[in-house]
Amino acid sequence: MTSDHVDVLIVGAGLSGIGAACHLRRDCPDKTYAVLEARDAIGGTWDLFRYPGVRSDSDMFTLGYSFKPWTDPKAIADGAAIREYVRETAREYDVQRHVRFGHRVVRAEWDSDAARWTVHAQRTDTAETIVLTCSFLFACAGYYRYDEGYTPPLPGVDAYAGRLVHPQHWPDDLDHTGKRVVVIGSGATAVTLVPAMAERAAHVTMLQRSPTYIMALPSRDVLADALRRWLPAKAAYPVVRWKNVLLSTVNFQLSRRAPGLVKRLLRRAARGRLPVGYDIDRHFSPRYDPWDQRLCVVPDGDLFTAVQQGTASVVTDTIDTFTTHGVRLASGDELPADIVVTATGLNLLALGGLTLSVDGAEVDLASTVAYKGMMLSGVPNFALTIGYTNASWTLKADLVAGYVCRLLRHLDRTGQHVVTPLPPPDDERVPLIDLRSGYVQRSLDALPKQGAAAPWRLYQNYARDVLLMRHGRLTDEGVWFSRARARGATAPGEPTVPATPPTGTPVA
Repeated sequence: MTSDHVDVLIVGAGLSGIGAACHLRRDCPDKTYAVLEARDAIGGTWDLFRYPGVRSDSDMFTLGYSFKPWTDPKAIADGAAIREYVRETAREYDVQRHVRFGHRVVRAEWDSDAARWTVHAQRTDTAETIVLTCSFLFACAGYYRYDEGYTPPLPGVDAYAGRLVHPQHWPDDLDHTGKRVVVIGSGATAVTLVPAMAERAAHVTMLQRSPTYIMALPSRDVLADALRRWLPAKAAYPVVRWKNVLLSTVNFQLSRRAPGLVKRLLRRAARGRLPVGYDIDRHFSPRYDPWDQRLCVVPDGDLFTAVQQGTASVVTDTIDTFTTHGVRLASGDELPADIVVTATGLNLLALGGLTLSVDGAEVDLASTVAYKGMMLSGVPNFALTIGYTNASWTLKADLVAGYVCRLLRHLDRTGQHVVTPLPPPDDERVPLIDLRSGYVQRSLDALPKQGAAAPWRLYQNYARDVLLMRHGRLTDEGVWFSRARARGATAPGEPTVPATPPTGTPVA
């Protein structure tokens, strides 16, 4: 067992974790930090997923970091390019030497008297327990399980003689050239896999229980291409970034306020890219409103192109049973398949499986309330990164990391050591993630909640959050600042400053 101490301990070396480390280097250069990563490489999601065609479902001008311009011509990038972008950023800011690979964080215990976390990690190669302490704990591990994707019950699957794979665990030796492929699912992973595999497969069928809203976008950004001719990357990048932020915000707000109009627009766009007479109502017209579930983006309409060319098809039906050579549907039709891909979703896992305790009391995440979408009520000196559901993940990750740096500087400036979010004064609680997607609905009961109004409410609005998190007050009714000392102890001549937050609403 070994021990060490840092000012800030970051959990996860993916897009969020590396971004957080870079923000510390930029804004709090005096702080010591370490990054614990369970895997053996930087990249997180973009290092884990290796299925054909893996790419972003957001443009890279918003999925990229605010401080690191995206310079690749492709606005919707493949996984390898994103992985290299994250690693290049880590090298540029010299944070890779602070990453400790093969360290899976399993537990963290807060001590109010010492104002520090004791963090227990396990080496993935030796199972050795590593104990570290830190003054601030920053969880950047996302919200889904890396070791296990979601696969629903598949009737008769044991009889199937072909290859069955989940995109989260794509085999290196899988060659789909000339094979018949069935992809089960209709979300972002499925609509990526189908056109990518259709380039070499004999035929690819996307088998869905119900349709998903799908929108075609150019893989290159016209404004970005134009600005690059006249402006340096650092000047052009924020212009394109804000243009794309505003467009996505308008798309989301219009979907919420006029869902019928957006439905018609998406349907009309799909009709223009599909064969004449194609049954759009059956295969591309969901029963829910746009953005009740995440809207899927296909670069240059590649999924529609594959259907138009006949290399791929969409079947909307349910599975009766697997057979030896494929999948029989409830309609009685059978889909022959040499390979079946279960693009059926993720399993959520809050904080990467990390458990927390505060002064010996276990923290029940489901009973906590998120403060500004990044801290948890009753949990001191702790932050987590959860991105937007209606926009790029990194937009929120950047804001959270910047806000953590603001908090750390405020603590130093005021001579205080502890910041503890408080629960809202009312009892209203709503789910933290406002999507009706299956992977979200299966796990909502285990996730933190949000309140009825700011600063406990998430509005899924980047422009609003910029004002709140970059320029808003650090001291408000939702947070309590204090010094590290034994409870009740005071220095001579000083007023009493409780180390434990009051139960009522404090005056910050």
